[in-house]
Amino acid sequence: MQTSVTFKNISPSDHLKAYVSDKLNRFDKYLYNPAEANVVLSVEKFRHIAEINIVGDRLAINGKEETEDMYSAIDMVLDKLEKQIKKNKEKIRERRSGKHNRSLSEQDMGELAADEDTQPQVVEKRIDYKPMDVEEAVMQMDLVDNSFLVFTNARTGRVNVLYRRKDGNYGLIQPSS
Repeated sequence: MQTSVTFKNISPSDHLKAYVSDKLNRFDKYLYNPAEANVVLSVEKFRHIAEINIVGDRLAINGKEETEDMYSAIDMVLDKLEKQIKKNKEKIRERRSGKHNRSLSEQDMGELAADEDTQPQVVEKRIDYKPMDVEEAVMQMDLVDNSFLVFTNARTGRVNVLYRRKDGNYGLIQPSS
C-alpha cells in the first residue's frame, strides 16, 4: 500500500511513519488491488489527531480519531478503518454470491416447466376507498409506501387510481364518461 504521511504542528518522525506504514500493511490482505493511503497526524494543544483516507479497490474510506496519545489515536482510527473495509468487502461478497446462486438446477428447471403449463391464478384483495380530491390523494401517497392508491374522486364521485411512476411523478387513472 502506498502511504503518504503528513505532519501538522508536530515534528516529523521516522518512527511514527514506520509505525503507520507497518499498521496499514495489514489491510493488504483485504484489498485485492493496490491502494493509496493519505495519513495526516496533527497536534492541537493537548489533542493528538490521526486522520487516514484510503482510496483504491473501488472504495474510499475515511477515518479520524483524536486522543491524548498519538499512538493510541493511530490504533483507534485503524480499528475503525478495518471495520469499514470488512463491512464493505462483505457487502461486495454477498452481492456476488447472490448472482451466482441464482442459476437453476435441473430439478428447478423441471418444476419451472411444469409450472408453465398451469394457468395463472387470480388473487383477490379487498380495499376500502374513501372520497378525497387528487391533491389529498397525492399527500396520502407520500405518507405510505404503496405503489398505487384507489380512491373516490370527491369532485366527480367516480373511482380513480393514483400510481407512482418510474420517473418520480404520479399518474392518475380516471374512468371515461
